[in-house]
This record gives sequence, C-alpha cells and structure tokens, in this order.
Amino acid sequence: MLEVVIGLYTLYTLLKVYISVMQIGYINEEKRKAPVLMGEARYLVAGNYAVAKEKLSIIETFVDYLVFLWWVMAGFAWLSGVIQVESILTEAVLFLFGFVVINYLVGLPFELYQTFKIDEAFGFNKMTPQMFVADTIKSILMFVIFGGALFALLAWIIGSFEMWWLWGFVMIFAVAILVNVLYPTLIAPIFNTFEPIEEGELKEEIVKLMEQVGLKSDGIYSMDASKRDTRLNAYFGGLGKSKRVVLFDTLLEKLDTKELLAVLGHELGHFSHGDIWKNIALMGLLLFIAFYLFGHLPETLFLQMGVMMEPGVQIAVLMLLLPLISFIFTPFMSYVSRHNEYAADEFGSEMGGRENLVSALLKLISENKAFPKSHPLVIFFYYTHPPILE
Repeated sequence: MLEVVIGLYTLYTLLKVYISVMQIGYINEEKRKAPVLMGEARYLVAGNYAVAKEKLSIIETFVDYLVFLWWVMAGFAWLSGVIQVESILTEAVLFLFGFVVINYLVGLPFELYQTFKIDEAFGFNKMTPQMFVADTIKSILMFVIFGGALFALLAWIIGSFEMWWLWGFVMIFAVAILVNVLYPTLIAPIFNTFEPIEEGELKEEIVKLMEQVGLKSDGIYSMDASKRDTRLNAYFGGLGKSKRVVLFDTLLEKLDTKELLAVLGHELGHFSHGDIWKNIALMGLLLFIAFYLFGHLPETLFLQMGVMMEPGVQIAVLMLLLPLISFIFTPFMSYVSRHNEYAADEFGSEMGGRENLVSALLKLISENKAFPKSHPLVIFFYYTHPPILE
C-alpha cells in the first residue's frame, strides 16, 4: 500500500513540475512578442516576475517531495518515538505540533525568499523583517491555542467513534464556516488596521450599489495593505452580520470613484449569485471525500510506515496527503470559480459600467504586474479567474 501512495504522490509532483516548466517556456516566449494590455517595459517585467515565481515553485515542489518521502519512510516513526506521553490526546497534539513545526521550518526559507528577494526586487514588498517576525509570532500563538484545541477535539473523535471520519468532517466543516463568520471582525484585525471609509461621494455610491442587491453589511472599510505590499485588491468577506466590504488602501489610491464602483459591482455580483455559499459547499464536498478516503485507509499502510494507527498519526497522514486529493479536484474547482468570476464581471459591468470595469482591470494587472498570458495547462489547473484577455 505504501508503494501505491508513494507512486501517486510522485505522479502528482512530476505533473506539478511539468506544468511549471511549460509555463516558464511559454512566458519566456510570449514576453518577447508585442505587448498586450500594458506598456512594453511593464509587460517584460510582468513576464520576468511570473517566471521567477515559477522557478521558485519548482524547487519548493521538489523539496516538498523529499520531505514527503522522509515522513512516510522514516519521519513518522521517528517522531512517534520522540513523543512518548501517557495521555492519548496530549500525545496526538504534541505529535501534530511536531509535524506542523517541521513542515513550517522546511517551507520558511521559500516564504522568506519570495517576500524579501523576489517581491522586493519587483517592487511589491513593503514588509520589514520586524513586521514579518511580529506576524509570525501572532500566527504561532493563534495556532497553538486554536490549532491545539482543534487537534485535541479531532483526536478525541477518532478515538471515540467508529465512523470518526464522518463526525470529523462535520466538526471541521463547522469550524470552517465559523472562521468565515469570525474572520472579518476578529481574525483579520489582528494583522491589519481597518478604518471605515470617509463620508462622501464614494461611500454614498457604494451604499446605493449595496441597496440595489439587498446587501446589509457590517460596514465599508479601508485596509492598510500598503504597509506590507503594493498590490491592489478588494474583497467582500464574512457571513451573516459580520459581512463587510474591504478595500485595500492601495486600490483607493490608484482607482477613481467610477472604477472602484465597477470593482465593487463585481464583488457584489458574488453576493447576488450566492457564490460564497457555493464555495463553502464545494469546500464541504472536498472535505467529505478526503475524510471518507482517509477514514478507510488500511492499517497496513501505517505499519509499513513503522507506526501504529493512532489519532495523531492519522491526522498527520490526512494533512500530508490532502494536497494530493485537492490537486485532483483543482481543475473542477478552478472551472467553477472561473465561471463564477466571469458572471461577477458581467454583473459588475452592468452595475458600474463596462468601460469603468475594463479600465479598472487594466490598472489592476498593470499595478500588480500580472502577466496577461499563461500556458493552457496553467489556466486549466490553477486559474480561478478568467484569463484577463477573455
């Protein structure tokens, strides 16, 4: 059984690398052609940025593969030998903490290189090392408190119910919905400052748009994204009474009122079409399939890895193999997302004006240095938005 798992993960790794290699070759060829949607200099820079990220991704994919092999061939057995406590729940939580910390330390150099080397070189990064450390400490504290509680609860479910995979899915899915409710008002403010946008024409026009689609929100806020990054964005987040519209301060600086309204029209399109609930349903389907599959893994697999079929190990195996399951569903999830995004674009163009949305999108790809072309395989697997040329 272990040979089958390793074989599937190997195919997954090779396919990811192949897609990245094809993307690099495609962009290197296209960036030398006549530019589209942006000036020649910005077009070349956007192409170089995309290639730099893809090259780093290839190295990271290979490292992840080596770490995966270590875990299934020796790592789980080693960590299980290190963590020896009487309480099953405590042992599971400590085992999972060890698993997460090791994976985090392996991935940390890539995160640092992306932020302070690549993003810095291309004019995106505004984060200081001190800010990075502060964000990391906040994330660690949240993980220890909430992650530890989640691990303990899931380990208890595994040890208490024969159909643990079903009740585990219900619990994780409920937590995911809860996070969507709490994120805008409790989690996001830990890392960023949110200020209600000032009274004036923009706010009045946004309120009018929201009234047209029947949206009652917690408010319209500006987020200080510029302290970390120069890219432009906006989002509509939260569920129930926690719903709020969030505009990056970088977006407010670069777009005029009509363009902002067109972008918000797009976000309101997601609300009008119920896309948040559709995404939650798709996430639930993926989680259900993953929990079902991992709930029926044979004990032989664990014995081949040199460990007993204990709660902490079972959860770690689920976390280790979840990217493989997710990748299988990625084309379908991406297709649905592209469909929803295209419909939201159409909605935004009707509410805010087609010309204004076009103008806003052109500014977005230019300021974000987003290369407007990609290899068909990349679009098929990874594009959650329609290609900008479409």
